[in-house]
Amino acid sequence: MLLEELLCKSRDGGTFPREELIAMLNFPCAGEESFRIMAEAGRVARELTGERGEVHAQFALNLAPCPCYCAFCSFAVKNGIFQEESRLSPETAVANACQFEQDGANAIYVMTTAQYPFELFLDMSQEIRRHLQPETVLIANVGDQSPEHCRQLREAGYNGVYHALRLREGVDTSLSPSARKISIRNFQEAGLVVGTCVEPIGPEHSHEELADAILFNGSFNPAFSGAARRIAIPGTEIAARGMISELRMAQIVAVTRLGTPRSVRGNCTHEPCTLGAIAGANLFWAEVGANPRDVKEKTEEGRGESVASCARLYAEAGWQVTEGASRYFRKPAQ
Repeated sequence: MLLEELLCKSRDGGTFPREELIAMLNFPCAGEESFRIMAEAGRVARELTGERGEVHAQFALNLAPCPCYCAFCSFAVKNGIFQEESRLSPETAVANACQFEQDGANAIYVMTTAQYPFELFLDMSQEIRRHLQPETVLIANVGDQSPEHCRQLREAGYNGVYHALRLREGVDTSLSPSARKISIRNFQEAGLVVGTCVEPIGPEHSHEELADAILFNGSFNPAFSGAARRIAIPGTEIAARGMISELRMAQIVAVTRLGTPRSVRGNCTHEPCTLGAIAGANLFWAEVGANPRDVKEKTEEGRGESVASCARLYAEAGWQVTEGASRYFRKPAQ
């Protein structure tokens, strides 16, 4: 199919099968075709949200060496970055959440490593929720969960979760792809809205892998999809594979936007950048504390962006930032 046909199809609200997504991903990322696809994806993203992006903010309750062996993660035991566990006190966790709320984050994410005790996570979450405004959107970023645990997350005050079937899950991680899919279903059946992403993308991932991930993510009507590149952790085995450029990431962000149903208004990218926003990313993250893409214990001293810096990046790309609670996590999607 020619580029003009693909663009016309998008303007008519059409859907793209696997082979057309592969064709769009196959264009040179610095070529005219990709720039026009980025422009069309930007148009769609702006139209769906009234030219307003969102900034979601995340902090971690702990920092610990993790036995899940995700090759791309600085927490992984195999990567040897962090040797000891540290945990936030309830007071610090509440202070982080309240600061994000004060800063104007549209949603607040609470993250842990896979081995953090679930009962402690519930206790901390209830304390955090108690100090936030009722309308503040609270999102969990945790591992695979049973139906009962999912219901408990909902009862603890969470509106949704972040959960992704990562690229080469079960190969570059020790986690089961089927378990990830089951957890997504468990979360949704418990009344939690799921946000997701095509991640973490490296230069070795084929167009076919990316197209399959785009289609899978769109299939369960998430709060948002999107695309994020893998950040190379220095000294790790996977770092030798390299990183894709921001331009390549922007191309994938654009194709993800076009390949995802329009009922899904959110389209994320990470890490935040103006190229991503131009190409149709309308969700950025701010971060403090532990970060699986950083070697610093406090990512605000390293790779992490603030709510204010995310807003500045949006402004550079001609976007405004949504005020108040996230619209992406509304149920049903509007």
